[in-house]
Amino acid sequence: MPALSNMRVSFRLLFVSCVMLFAPLPLAAQGVAQEHAKEQVQRQQTQPLNNAPVWRDVRGGQHPYQTSQVRGIETTVLVQSEGEIWRQIRNGPITIYGGWLLVLVVAALGIFYGWRGKIMLGHPRSGRLIERFGPWDRIVHWSTAISFVILAVTGLTTLFGKYVLLPMFGYTLFSWMATLSKTLHNFVGPLFALCTVVMFFTFVKDNIWQRGDWQWLTKFGGLFTGKHVPSWRFNIAEKSWFWFGVTFLGIIVSVTGFVLDFPNFAQGRETMQMANVIHAISAVLFIAAALGHIYLGTIGMEDAYESMRNGVVDETWAKEHHEYWYNEVKGQGKAAGGAAAPAHASAMKEGWKL
Repeated sequence: MPALSNMRVSFRLLFVSCVMLFAPLPLAAQGVAQEHAKEQVQRQQTQPLNNAPVWRDVRGGQHPYQTSQVRGIETTVLVQSEGEIWRQIRNGPITIYGGWLLVLVVAALGIFYGWRGKIMLGHPRSGRLIERFGPWDRIVHWSTAISFVILAVTGLTTLFGKYVLLPMFGYTLFSWMATLSKTLHNFVGPLFALCTVVMFFTFVKDNIWQRGDWQWLTKFGGLFTGKHVPSWRFNIAEKSWFWFGVTFLGIIVSVTGFVLDFPNFAQGRETMQMANVIHAISAVLFIAAALGHIYLGTIGMEDAYESMRNGVVDETWAKEHHEYWYNEVKGQGKAAGGAAAPAHASAMKEGWKL
């Protein structure tokens, strides 16, 4: 047994010597490596097979031995301990609390729909239509919306698939779903980032705070009371979605997505792990906020979906949901605060009938 132990010590010493010979370090680093090697050899004589100090140095970020001929960021890293921290955060708080947040939002929307039902028009349709969204507005909106839905579905598959889809479909089918999700997510991400920028410049002029928005906010647009509350082309809830969701969260998920999508720009694993955590948290918040927007734009409100699909709304709908904007377009009545509203009669489609 002593002879076997001595052979192991000699082999480790030979290995260290070979590494130093074929992967030369600067003189100072070589001196540190030699000292570590001597200490390790001495330790093996007193405590055979005990390599705790070496692995303590490795896990602590100290790497006295050059282990690769490749020169670049993190090429000498044997063990990146921060990866375990990232894994615990990603599979712990983000997955657990993020999952419950989405469940609660869906449940809240379901309860609200069961209590309030679909928000219907309070008066008969007039038969006269107003153009609410032009062709360019709809192209930008639907390009952004479709790319967002693809990213949301593929992102949720990546984040929660192991816990939800894998037990349902098994390893073979889930592996195909995960691979497809990863590919779509990587390629659609840059498209969504471009659409976000275009959407900002397309709709920003109508999402500035205006007089009358505070009244809508204090009464929450009459969603719970059913009472009429006037607003401009976009109410304060839609403006909040634009600034917090589309703009703020859109920028965060886009920037962090680029960091993850293109790992060849000298960012290390620690940077990508931080980007992944920020990306996941922002994406979950983005999806949660988008669920409310999607709800009101589809089953939650009469004719809301048709306004973005066809670009026009009935005068009755315009007056009941966006009266200030209707007066501005129609050129009748007063704008918020008593100022006379400019006329935009060209926007009226008087000859169109439902």
